[in-house]
Amino acid sequence: MVDVREPEEMLRAAQLRVTRPRLAVLEAVRAQPHADADTIIGAVREVLGTVSKQAVYDVLAALTQARLVNRIEPSGSPARYEARVGDNHHHVICRSCGEIADVDCAVGEAPCLHASNDHGFAIDEAEVIYWGTCPACVAKKTLENEST
Repeated sequence: MVDVREPEEMLRAAQLRVTRPRLAVLEAVRAQPHADADTIIGAVREVLGTVSKQAVYDVLAALTQARLVNRIEPSGSPARYEARVGDNHHHVICRSCGEIADVDCAVGEAPCLHASNDHGFAIDEAEVIYWGTCPACVAKKTLENEST
């Protein structure tokens, strides 16, 4: 779920200092779910002007560690960030264009947390990524096939 509290309140609750870069990064992630770091850097620079890439990466790391943002790492793609945290949701990714959408876990308890063999681990999160082709790419492919 996306935290609806004000960014300042979220940072304070996570015992993080409220700074302009942290506020700008948090707002950028909220505004652009599944954005990569370069996209977030661009959005932050629109708000703050000059900010180093390293500063944004540092803020992303701090926000991820504080569980204010979620980092996903799809195979063959740069890390992506989202503000939806704490609900054990999953993702579906288009193999053609890279579009990413959220997929809710089963309603009620999270059955995907019950591994067939947990090897003694205390499992607290599961990550499932579904791969396929988004509707726009399917339609585009269909049109291309029909025209040939």
